[in-house]
Amino acid sequence: MESIIILIFVVGYLSITLEHPLKLDKTVPALIMAALIWAVLAVGFYAGWFDVIDTYENTFNFLSGGVEAEHGFENTLLHHLGKTAEILIFLIGAMTIVEIIDLHRGFDVLKGAVRTKNKRKLLWIIGVLAFILSAIIDNLTATIVLITLLKKLIPDRNDRLWFAGLVVIAANAGGAWSPIGDVTTTMLWIAKNVTALGLIEYVVLPSIVCFIVPFVIASYLPAFRGEIKVDAIEDELEGRLLSSRTMLFLGLGMIVSVPIFKTLTHLPPYIGMMFALGIVWLVSEYIHPEEDFSKENRHLYSAHKALSRIEISSILFFLGILMAVAGLESLVFGVAENGDPVGTLRYLAEVLQEVVPNQDVVVILLGIFSAIIDNVPLVAASIGMYDAPTDAVLWHFIAYCAGTGGSMLIIGSAAGVAAMGMEKIDFIWYLKKIAWLAFVGFIAGAGVFLLIERVIFHNV
Repeated sequence: MESIIILIFVVGYLSITLEHPLKLDKTVPALIMAALIWAVLAVGFYAGWFDVIDTYENTFNFLSGGVEAEHGFENTLLHHLGKTAEILIFLIGAMTIVEIIDLHRGFDVLKGAVRTKNKRKLLWIIGVLAFILSAIIDNLTATIVLITLLKKLIPDRNDRLWFAGLVVIAANAGGAWSPIGDVTTTMLWIAKNVTALGLIEYVVLPSIVCFIVPFVIASYLPAFRGEIKVDAIEDELEGRLLSSRTMLFLGLGMIVSVPIFKTLTHLPPYIGMMFALGIVWLVSEYIHPEEDFSKENRHLYSAHKALSRIEISSILFFLGILMAVAGLESLVFGVAENGDPVGTLRYLAEVLQEVVPNQDVVVILLGIFSAIIDNVPLVAASIGMYDAPTDAVLWHFIAYCAGTGGSMLIIGSAAGVAAMGMEKIDFIWYLKKIAWLAFVGFIAGAGVFLLIERVIFHNV
């Protein structure tokens, strides 16, 4: 029966990775996979075919028949649903704040920061904006904002493709060192595998290297020589400057305040995000773009409108994939030497450790695989595979590799997929022109990380 659950996961996983060839939204196989895994898990458990780990009480005892076992199974399911809900509520709050900023045209203010005609200077300005913004509003949103900006600044699509490719690299690098910069780092943070300060302290330097190295190389490529025509800032921007700036800085400031809120109150991150959303929502009820606001179009700037623009399919995808991985984590696959049950993912980690004794190599391979396979399930699986303390080197390295490795293919990250959709970037073009730059940056950053952690500080 264990093989049936693993088969369901493998087939579902392949369907997710083959989203584009199958022309099937990856949310569909993710939801079906999660439901089937837990259904088979329940049937097999109640039939006595296999045991489930009681993660709700954190005792890791085998659950056997009877009323107590039934409650234990339900508690295990609720435990995983609760952990998944923490991530989803956090993401919904962050996405809503970003949409409120966008409705009030806050991101248009960024256009004022770009006034150069030099391609090389523009590359660095856009790159720095992508790196910083992705750490605050996440790499996907930062990519969407900046490619929208590039469309207004660079009329030539061939020139714009190069900039878009480098934006993906910068956005993924920027998201890797922030607990709110990428779904994977948010997962690690909420699961208490990393702290906000620990992640920033140990991952920011490798992420900077991962961003700078490709940009330095790209600066000398023919595509970034010469000048482009930069359109002037529209005069209409001045009319809404106050409201747009207010919502931009308030929204970004409230998102950044979430880790501070957690540190001060010791409450889960999603509570801080709920507070941040409440404040931004409150202010948005009274501040609107001045030049076209009236009672008739007030709904165009409301939080209700922002909520309608959220990608619910992405939220449901995370629900499906995280619950599917939780099912694998709960399935008992063996017994450890000390007699404790071992879940499927932990068993896989032990097998990997035997095949590839060096854990750092395993994590680097995880980063490379994240360019082919979605990094969310990879990180979700790694959380269940390894048992390491908070802010262990392992978790920081996973955050870096999973966050930046996806840049090597256009389909390897949410930022890449967004850029691909917005600019119709060809897979092969990205593979030939941008992938090698992303790989060089990834390896350079990984080398810096290992130099600091394994050589200079000798951390374990």
